[in-house]
This record gives sequence, C-alpha cells and structure tokens, in this order.
Amino acid sequence: MADRLAVLVINQISASGLSRLPAESYRVGKEVADPAAILVRSADLHAMAIPASVRAIGRAGAGTNNIPVAAMSARGVPVFNAPGANANAVKELVLAGMLLAARNIAPALRFVAALDPAAPDLDQRVEDGKKNFAGYELAGQALGIIGLGKIGCLVADAAIKLGMQVLGFDPEITVDAAWSLPSQVRRATSVNEVLKHSQFVTLHVPLVEATRHLVNDANIGLMRRGAVLMNFSREGVVSDGAVLDALTNHRLGQYVCDFPGAAIHGHPQVVALPHLGASTREAEENCAVMVVDQLRDYLEHGNVTNAVNFPQVAMARESAYRVAIANANVPNMLGQISTAMAQAGLNIHNMVNKSRGEMAYTLVDVDSPVLPAVQDSLAAIHGVLAVRYLPAG
Repeated sequence: MADRLAVLVINQISASGLSRLPAESYRVGKEVADPAAILVRSADLHAMAIPASVRAIGRAGAGTNNIPVAAMSARGVPVFNAPGANANAVKELVLAGMLLAARNIAPALRFVAALDPAAPDLDQRVEDGKKNFAGYELAGQALGIIGLGKIGCLVADAAIKLGMQVLGFDPEITVDAAWSLPSQVRRATSVNEVLKHSQFVTLHVPLVEATRHLVNDANIGLMRRGAVLMNFSREGVVSDGAVLDALTNHRLGQYVCDFPGAAIHGHPQVVALPHLGASTREAEENCAVMVVDQLRDYLEHGNVTNAVNFPQVAMARESAYRVAIANANVPNMLGQISTAMAQAGLNIHNMVNKSRGEMAYTLVDVDSPVLPAVQDSLAAIHGVLAVRYLPAG
C-alpha cells in the first residue's frame, strides 16, 4: 500500500491484536485523522459522528448494540465482531454463577465480613452461622440453556462433565453449533419448556427485538420453586420487574447476572457482577486478534468474515486488480456492474456475489487496472452503496 491506512482505536484494545496491523501499512491510534476503520470494545458509537472515511468497524467482542449497524449498512460499511472468542471466559463465569447460587456463597461472604475478628467466641459464631448457608451440589441437577451458540455449547459440555442433566433450546441453531453440541443434551421445543424443567436456567442470546424480555412476567412463574436464573447475555433479555416479583413471591430462588441495574441492586437474592463475562486477559486477546484479522482481510482483500450486516464472502486472489462493491440486494445489480466493466474494456477474471437480507456484496477480479473514472461509474449505479478498488501490493 502506498499510503498507510489509519485505524482509530476507541477503548483499550489488546496489544496482541493491534500488533497484527503492520506499521508499514497502518497508522493506529486514538487520535488518527480520516480513519479507514474503527476498532471499539464497549464505547457507544451511536452519538459519535462517524467520519465519512470509515470503511469498516470492528467490535472486539460479540455484541454490537453499541454500534449504529443500520446506519453503517446504509453507507455500505460492514460491522465485524468476534463471536466465540470470549466463549470460554463466559462459560467459566456461568459455572461460577451456578456455584455461587448452589452454595449460597454471596450471603456467606457477607456473614463472614460482618463478624468481629476480635470476638472471643468467633469460632462458635462461625459454627452457629454456617447452617444458614447449607447448599446443594450441581451433580444431578437440571441445567436449561437458552441459546446454543459457541458459549451455550461450551456450557453444556462443562455441565455434563459435572454430572448435570442438560436441556437446551435454540430455534436458530447453526449447523456448526449442532455438530458441537454434546449428544447428551436433550432438545427443548420452547423457552417455556426450559423454564419449567430446569433448576438452573442460563441465557446466551443476543439482545434483539425478539429476545427483549425473553424472561418476563408471563413465563417466569413456570420456573421451579427455588430455581436459579442466570443472565450473562444482555441486560434487556430479562425483565428486572418480573425477577423482583418472582423473588418476592418465592417463585424464584436466586438471580445471578452480569448487570447490576438499579432495580435489582442490593437485593439479598441477587448476585450481580460488574459485566465480567469477557473480562479475562485471554478473552480480550482472543477478541482483539480475531477482529483485527477480519478487519485487515477486508481492508486489503475485500473478504468478509463475521460481519453482522454483510454476507460471508471470501475469494482467493487470482489477479492484482480487485474491486469490492456493496450494494442493495435488488435485481440486475450484477448485470449493471458487469456492463459497466465491459464498457470500460475490463475483462472479468473472477467474480463472487452473495447477499444477506437487504445487503449484497460483490468481489470482482479483473485483468487490468481499474481507472478512477470506472470506479465512479460503478458508484453511480443506483443501489450501489460503496465501491473500493483493492490493487495488490
């Protein structure tokens, strides 16, 4: 690349990931001008004026609620994430959540913290108090998992190894996830079935309109008396009001979550953690490496992997001259693109086109350089959102 591409870094991104952007090709920092890409973790970009120079956004994590995805789609800008890169970290926290609840560890810690270490009868107070925190073992208990992606599959496997019975539900399970799911997992046909038959229920779904308040006033009463609900997914997936009512009415035993919202703060039957799901050194490194590699492959070669708003597209380079086109998924776009190139005297060496919902994406390798006038003619086609010329070298 003759000119180094600028990558704007928001939040703290692991150095392991940033090191994969070679200095001879990229300018990386928190103050760079005219960025070609943005790397972000949790910062909210909805209120940010995203520069017109931005061609891609990479989220070093799974959720993209903090990014204006629809607005980026309208500009032909892919939004990449790192699904599964933090899965092991979240899995381990789910296991910790079950143990916290089953062994009444949070109230036991509060009891110990309130003891006077100088009291002469300290040992006796400990012995008298411990009976209030007797719990139960995980082996033999039923765990219900709603959402069987990478995290859900890892949780299922770990729970089975602990001797638990596992019930899972995911209406949109992918082929890869289905292959990864342990055969011992019993398939449920609905969220309600999982709630009804599980001592522990853990949620692993994205927050979209269909999953907002997935657990709510209408179905939380189906849970076994004394059951434990765990939410390490997104805060809005569970109705806090429904949880509080269920705890008050002794329908729900405990609520363990990663979101200490105002409504549930301080409740004695709630264990709320400060969004620790992906907060491990390993998860941060995995997420950064994964999303940076995807971002670089897109910027340099136009390939798309794990974009939440673009189809998956990968094409091996067979020419030094490549054009990447993002466009609305409407009829005759390929015909118009091919015609524009033919009129410019360009021979198409290879082409791939994929669509996802309203978005389509095309990679074209041609046998000779693509002049700026040709790029402009492609950009002028009605429905084309973005055109990028990606010569090799």
